[in-house]
Amino acid sequence: MPPHGAWRETARRAGSKGRLGVTGASLIEPERETILCEAPVRPEGRFVLYWMQQSQRASFNPALERAVEYAADLGLPVLVAFGLTAFPEATARHYDFMLRGLAEVRTALARRGIGFVIRREPPHRLVHRLAEDAALVVCDRGYLRIQRAWRAEAAKGLNRRLVQVEGDVVAPVETASDHHEIAARTLRPKLLRLLDRYLHDLPPRPVAHPAGPGLPVSDVDLDDIPRLVAGLRVDQAVGPVRRFTPGETAARERLAAFAQSGLARYGEDRGRPEAGVASQLSPYLHFGQISPVEIALAARSAELPDGAAKYLDELVVRRELAVNHAWYAPHYDRFDVLPAWARRTLAAHAGDPRPHLYGRVQLEAGETHDPDFNAAMLEMTATGYMHNALRMYWGKKILQWSASPEEAWETALALNNRWFLDGRDPSSFANVGWLFGLHDRPWGPQPVFGTVRSMGPNVLKKFDAAAYRRQVSELARAEAPGAEPRPQAR
Repeated sequence: MPPHGAWRETARRAGSKGRLGVTGASLIEPERETILCEAPVRPEGRFVLYWMQQSQRASFNPALERAVEYAADLGLPVLVAFGLTAFPEATARHYDFMLRGLAEVRTALARRGIGFVIRREPPHRLVHRLAEDAALVVCDRGYLRIQRAWRAEAAKGLNRRLVQVEGDVVAPVETASDHHEIAARTLRPKLLRLLDRYLHDLPPRPVAHPAGPGLPVSDVDLDDIPRLVAGLRVDQAVGPVRRFTPGETAARERLAAFAQSGLARYGEDRGRPEAGVASQLSPYLHFGQISPVEIALAARSAELPDGAAKYLDELVVRRELAVNHAWYAPHYDRFDVLPAWARRTLAAHAGDPRPHLYGRVQLEAGETHDPDFNAAMLEMTATGYMHNALRMYWGKKILQWSASPEEAWETALALNNRWFLDGRDPSSFANVGWLFGLHDRPWGPQPVFGTVRSMGPNVLKKFDAAAYRRQVSELARAEAPGAEPRPQAR
């Protein structure tokens, strides 16, 4: 745990001179910026293109603000483009949340005088098509394999300069560490040293040349999201939820509510699901609808040392440990990514008798002997969310009740990615890995687990499990068809 003072020191704003041959001061730290394609800047272009993918927001977005800076220097408008395509394991739930957020982005960009186009096309192909009329292309950064592949394909054969700006971590991943970290304790001191450089405000830059008519237009209708989602070839059985309102406005409202109420009790009550102190910002972080820097600044300014320190350790250290894992271990979703000690001990105990044995269908339906596991599973399937304390218990039970550790891995990962709004995310992949020993250490040996950390009934004594089950029942009823009004965050 970092000392409170380390989180509360006054931050400095990093300034840098214009790069890539474009003049002018920038608010974006140069370490966030990487040239993915060395082609020249073409000042005769019609616009500066920002390919939006990970950072799906119209403010506090380093990639967008850098594009605005370049456009001002070049005397051009900015066009933001989004390619709507298949994302592995994404469901109707995920697309509904994302597209509703993008509809808000479109409106917010228009108010700033920035153009927006969304098309049904793989992102790298859309970039190549629109880049023909662009002076240069800016993109944000993602860490998963498909996101890395899109950027590599976009850079391949592009005849415009492509600049990547990293804006969904506090510290750029390679700046924080040049290798795969084994635990939070090894990454924490490195991040603490970088806080003052990267924790600063990012006010919107003035748009010098507003977008006018004649720019490329969309072929996706964001005015009828239900119809749009229904027409996608995705898992329609996992539908939208009412519990979370998508978009950056809703994200900021949730952040403000957390800073005003939950943060004061976070240090003491964060492990109690029924206490209602969690920020519940992970879905918004997953879709890039809010910046982690903006969240960290709000928490630090609350002047609540104990709660803020614990929350910031999870937001910055734990979350960026997950990003470090996804970046330096690109097979983050495979069982063999686990530490050697964990794989050895799980293999040695693979033949141990299981107290109960369930397959994925029973687990997914919440049809086990354990009412607390069943409640956690219901919260996941009904609302797309689960408190972290229950995520740990839920995952450890899957390991304990599956026929083999490999089967448990596949089940936990599949359920995580299908139902959680924040599934298919570096944090989610790291969370599943932690269930099996990733970023942890050996513990006292137990049946089935070996020396991988186990979790038994004593975990449930740390909070009011009966109250949690009641809350889940209420949340599930609120998600039933025809239920109104939308439930408030708890």
